[in-house]
Amino acid sequence: MFRKILVPVRGDGKGENVLAHATLLANRFDAHIEVTHCRPKPSDLLPFGVPVPSFLQGQILEQAASVADEVEKGLREAFDRYAAAHDLKIIDAQNGPGPSASWTEEEGKQIDIIKHHGRLADLIVVPKPDRDQNLGANTLKSALFGTGRPVMMCPPRDDEPTSVGERVAIAWNGSVEAVRAVSLTLDLISRASEVTILTADRAQLHSASADDLASYLRVRDIEAKVDLFASNGKIGKELLDRAMAVGADTMIMGAYGDSHEHETIFGGNTQVVVDNADIPVVLVH
Repeated sequence: MFRKILVPVRGDGKGENVLAHATLLANRFDAHIEVTHCRPKPSDLLPFGVPVPSFLQGQILEQAASVADEVEKGLREAFDRYAAAHDLKIIDAQNGPGPSASWTEEEGKQIDIIKHHGRLADLIVVPKPDRDQNLGANTLKSALFGTGRPVMMCPPRDDEPTSVGERVAIAWNGSVEAVRAVSLTLDLISRASEVTILTADRAQLHSASADDLASYLRVRDIEAKVDLFASNGKIGKELLDRAMAVGADTMIMGAYGDSHEHETIFGGNTQVVVDNADIPVVLVH
């Protein structure tokens, strides 16, 4: 059951859209939203490997702390306004069913804070990365590859979302990643009014088919349609197109990654979905 939803925020102007998606889910699942802001350590802003005079260090640290205070104040005020406008009860910490929200302030690197708080969250909600501004990619990667939890990536919108998880599309290829995606989002799938399994005409050898998945869901009283499409090899784009065609408001898929020592990158189809999604996508690694 989705009872705890983590929303990491920063001063990038994307927090309210993400919080709006999380609020819809909190209302449906009677869940608690933990909004976590990570302010950078002033010392992390000092030039690495470059000698800086002590008097200049003091000025840099003081200015960095002042900027962090202003950002934190603005974000907290925006959070309070949003909660008041949407009848979202603010509490100090989760102590039972919601819907409710709390504010947590941490200091350090956001990728580390996400790992810390995210591993005991039922769902992590983050914005779609903005490649033009080089924002959000590390947040998404940290949540996805560093926590083991489902991650909902929310694309930007001009208005508030009206539905999330009502009409669900499941990207299916029988892989372990796809199986984990279904397993960790069964609560979301079971609450949907429509469930469609998207599958290409290229089945993996010795893997469960889309019909097998439909039977698995039927045992759990979940009726799902199978949408079989012919693929020209551009699976990521085709999945998004089919999700839109069947009227899905949310897509669920397994996420692939390639680890190169300390850096994890998305696999090809996953990257296409991350770059081009216009609906929320729940990713599971």
